[in-house]
Amino acid sequence: MTTQTITTPTADQIRRAPKVLLHDHLDGGLRPGTIIDLARENGYGALPEDEPDKLGVWFREAADSGSLERYLETFAHTCAVMQTRDALFRVAAECAEDLAEDGVVYAEVRYAPEQHLEAGLTLEEVVEAVNAGFREGERIARAGGHRIRVGALLTAMRHAARALEIAELANRYRDVGVVGFDIAGAEAGYPPTRHLDAFEYLKRENNHFTIHAGEAFGLPSIWQALQWCGADRLGHGVRIIDDIEVSEDGAVQLGRLAAYVRDKRIPLELCPTSNLQTGAAASYAEHPIGLLRKLHFRATVNTDNRLMSGTTMSREFELLTETFGYTLDDMQWFTVNAMKSAFIPFDERLAMINDVIKPGYAELKSEWLFRQTATTSESSSREG
Repeated sequence: MTTQTITTPTADQIRRAPKVLLHDHLDGGLRPGTIIDLARENGYGALPEDEPDKLGVWFREAADSGSLERYLETFAHTCAVMQTRDALFRVAAECAEDLAEDGVVYAEVRYAPEQHLEAGLTLEEVVEAVNAGFREGERIARAGGHRIRVGALLTAMRHAARALEIAELANRYRDVGVVGFDIAGAEAGYPPTRHLDAFEYLKRENNHFTIHAGEAFGLPSIWQALQWCGADRLGHGVRIIDDIEVSEDGAVQLGRLAAYVRDKRIPLELCPTSNLQTGAAASYAEHPIGLLRKLHFRATVNTDNRLMSGTTMSREFELLTETFGYTLDDMQWFTVNAMKSAFIPFDERLAMINDVIKPGYAELKSEWLFRQTATTSESSSREG
């Protein structure tokens, strides 16, 4: 039995493996049944379907358009039912529960507080409701035998003018559940440099931020996010592949920007299924994550929007394993990359790596040894 065979993960092992998620949208991960419940409670009558299974299919099909702009339109329904304190609390709690059930041990979940004010909540009330929901979800998960820690990323919308206000909000709540800041929305026509005041403020406050860049738009978006704005991480960043040339003989030449991203170990929050939906990649086999892994970029695996993509962290890893032949060692590499890149303090990241992630993968890899021993013993008994 080869090492490759020994460490190739089964679907069950992938689900049980400790996973780290850096790029997941709260309003993109609701349970279809919850959307229907909240719509009824709040008098929202514009849902396209009123049965959970059919609604889930509608979201996936609507998002599977190849257009980022069309993809973003699906959020009108989820945001519409997330306008009260109770709704935000429930959605956040269920998010933590669902991620923990899928084997995620650490997650940074992002949302835009400015999109949840239609029923009269203040920005502060939105943040406090979501934080309380995450803590409740962590508690329920722990009672069910799963451990997870969830940090919030506060997102400002690129097309709006509230980035500095949201950045200040993130800074006020940085020690009580909020771990960083983000900007999101359509990239074309809305460069991150429009929000330089927010990024300069966060840098002065020694706070962390990531920027959606290099998804629907190309290298200029990545360059601005890094060199003008000073992003700690790249939300997606998949278009960095445009600065990498692979010749017919397999030789690889990195452009200046790609070399900078690799040399500086800038984390890429890659979301394979979502990237296919928005047209950033043509297929899993052609997704840049395969080459970026070989070239040792700081690549991470993420879900983006679990509802719209019909995905989980386990499903993303299953697809990558099927496509690229990834092993448990590869899964651990991606997971450690993500934990190294998280926005919590260094000692806490190190403890998660050494005390949770590495032991978890060692346990999974050891199962093959006992399975092999059991198989050998069973075979010997039959022969006897």
